[in-house]
Amino acid sequence: MDLNFWLLLGAALFFGFGWVAARIDIRHLISESRALPDSYFRGLNFLLNDKPDKAIEAFIEVSKADTQTAELQFALGGLFRRRGVVDRAIRMHQSLVERADISKDEKTRALFELAQDYLKAGLLDRAEQIFLDLRGTAYGRQSLRYLLDIYMQEKEWAKAIDISKELEVSTSLDLQMEIANYYCEMAIGDYTHSRLESACTNLENALTASRRCVRANILRGEWEAKAGDHEAAIALWKQIESQSPAHLCLVAESLLTSYKALGRTEEGLQLLRGYQDRYPALDMLNVLFQATLETEGVDAAYRLVRDDLRRNPSMLGLDKMLEAQLMEAPPERRNDLQMMKNLVNAHVSRLARYQCKNCGFKARQFYWHCPACGGWETYPPRRAAELEATE
Repeated sequence: MDLNFWLLLGAALFFGFGWVAARIDIRHLISESRALPDSYFRGLNFLLNDKPDKAIEAFIEVSKADTQTAELQFALGGLFRRRGVVDRAIRMHQSLVERADISKDEKTRALFELAQDYLKAGLLDRAEQIFLDLRGTAYGRQSLRYLLDIYMQEKEWAKAIDISKELEVSTSLDLQMEIANYYCEMAIGDYTHSRLESACTNLENALTASRRCVRANILRGEWEAKAGDHEAAIALWKQIESQSPAHLCLVAESLLTSYKALGRTEEGLQLLRGYQDRYPALDMLNVLFQATLETEGVDAAYRLVRDDLRRNPSMLGLDKMLEAQLMEAPPERRNDLQMMKNLVNAHVSRLARYQCKNCGFKARQFYWHCPACGGWETYPPRRAAELEATE
């Protein structure tokens, strides 16, 4: 009996305290709402009635009357930017920057938001200047990242290199691979405008930034081959084996072309066969198949793809083997073989693409800079079908 009494008493007290607390909260809420100016409620009404311009003016009036409403402007400005109404976001954040009654930290935050508004609006020069001014503040690291994006959009590779080095110091990130690619982009620009000495210097800088920069050696080899120095081109492309053997397939055709130019086709074929044995790749197999077909005939080409297919089963290998069989098949078998080859080839054409490991974007050609996510060297040099088969 005593236990039940105390339980009922405890429940009653608990309910009573909760009722009192609720009354206090309600009174506090009512007193706060009464303290808000009428323009605040007008602004809410304008928003509800889809009149954002008038709502902004009303909220600006609120902010001038009460310095505690800066957070409201930040929230509205961010909302407008996310919705793509950038002009309104700019007006909101500009009004914050011009206010004399907010703290230095809030003004810095307003500048950071305004710079993002300009960036969203495509006013890159204005955004760049604010982000540059924000270096050394609480938003310094984020500003450096935005600056890097701006310089990549504008292809200002020298500035991108400087910002990357500054970002490495402030964040302890390793951006040497990105820096090497910026140097490669500068080298391509120089080469296009016949500044050969500067182009070579930039490729050397790329290799200094990252000794594993395959792209630099590929470019140097291409330029030496165009200049007629095939020995130098071959030597440069051979260096890729020590950097990243998987990328050898990207220069397989160029290697063979240079060997042909020197009258050493068989030597080039032997080199590629060795690469294919150690680092099998569909692109390498394709080059070998065509070259063997031209120099040694259908039987040799068939044996090549048959043996490779046994070691490394792939749809492309099967496609090439069917192609070789078609060339010597009797007339009564050609229709059936052609039908099978067409089916396999249709499947191969869908799978024989490069795929970004960051965003999954697929492309028929190899990219050093993903056109979808903007990542550098995010495309493995092997086709998506190869990677799936390996996994």
